[in-house]
Amino acid sequence: MFLALKEIKHEKLRYGLIIAMIAMISYLIFILTSLALGLAQENTAAIDGWKIKSVVLNKDSDTNLRQSLLTTKQVNKLTKNKNNAVIAEATVVAKATDKEKQSASFIGLEKKQFINRDLKISSGKKFTNNHEVVVDDSFKQKGYKLGDYLTLNSDSTKYKIVGFTHNAKINISPIIYGTTTTWQNLRGMGSDFGGSAIVSKKNSIKNTDTSLKLYTVEEVINKLPGYSAQNSTFIFMIGFLMIISLIIIAVFLYIITIQKIGNYAVLRAQGSPAKLLVNATFSQSLILTIIGLGISIFLTIGTSFSIPNTVPMSFNLTFMFVVSLGLILMAILGSLIPIRIVLKVDPVSVIGG
Repeated sequence: MFLALKEIKHEKLRYGLIIAMIAMISYLIFILTSLALGLAQENTAAIDGWKIKSVVLNKDSDTNLRQSLLTTKQVNKLTKNKNNAVIAEATVVAKATDKEKQSASFIGLEKKQFINRDLKISSGKKFTNNHEVVVDDSFKQKGYKLGDYLTLNSDSTKYKIVGFTHNAKINISPIIYGTTTTWQNLRGMGSDFGGSAIVSKKNSIKNTDTSLKLYTVEEVINKLPGYSAQNSTFIFMIGFLMIISLIIIAVFLYIITIQKIGNYAVLRAQGSPAKLLVNATFSQSLILTIIGLGISIFLTIGTSFSIPNTVPMSFNLTFMFVVSLGLILMAILGSLIPIRIVLKVDPVSVIGG
């Protein structure tokens, strides 16, 4: 460790450049990880908030909430259990006078069922009739406030915003909560259809209707449009950056080791054990990586305070810790090539040459 620190202190510019490269790559990985987490949370924030474990959909819906339709008879039968509730979803565009249009997901609820009962209001109150709605806090960024009236799609009916709720998003769209009757009007349906899905706090829902199918909440989430593809893309990007960090550390340490072969040969000729030189190379790799990680974490924390609320990023300390361990592992692997060179140093041949 002493020899490693001595070399780093002596060659500040050379090792400073390596640290800068590690810091930039680490920072990019942290930002991409935070963006992946943020987008994943915006896809599932509402579902996570409902605290459900199972979902019943129409079997021909391809596990998609928006494509599923349940009849009123089916809904009434399956919601007799207090642990079950109906969800009625529709894609809408909210409009209000002098306000920016907002694409959203309308979710129709029954007032007496657990999802509406457990709905946490950040300001205002819950809806009490078919002409009142509760909307996600992100509507405030578009200028919407309590008491505003909005219209949905081409429907001329005005709905009053009576409350705001936090983290009400599904598939990245902010949610507008209202009644199932409002959902029926928006979809142009009569009373024959009662909702899109039945959700439950339990792992299963008793169902004998062959036109319906039971899914776990994880299966429904993975079928959200673009969710799996988005997560896979970020995982591959982060994985490739990890590999790039491994290559950069290995190449820089290899070049530096080659440049110091003569010095290592002299040390070996003077009786320095190979273990001392191996430890120095290994310690250099860890020190450079840890310093680079420290800088990137500092930059990431600064970014978390300055990033706009409109950017879906989530800074999770646990994931940052896991990523840091991964980068340290890459540094350990990257140091194996120069360590192999150090072990093969022949004092006689190098000095003699």
